[in-house]
Amino acid sequence: MDKDKLAKLVAAKMEAAFNAGEHPKKFFITENGRGVVDGGDLYNAVLKDVLGVVSVALVDILDSLMAPAPAPAKTPEKVSKTSTRK
Repeated sequence: MDKDKLAKLVAAKMEAAFNAGEHPKKFFITENGRGVVDGGDLYNAVLKDVLGVVSVALVDILDSLMAPAPAPAKTPEKVSKTSTRK
């Protein structure tokens, strides 16, 4: 699976997971320490940024896990005293 297909799969799964549950109310804390409900655009922007970072990280992790393993290094043959070279 190439990286573009993997990115589309991750995006679809994250969208499904996001829509599957009810999210907490939009809430943030002001400078004076009071909690305010309904952050609106600010909350949605932060949520979108966080989910974007997580999806990019997931795609990179899955892509590296799916990459073929490097071939093991070939060990040189040992030549014993009794063997002859051709």
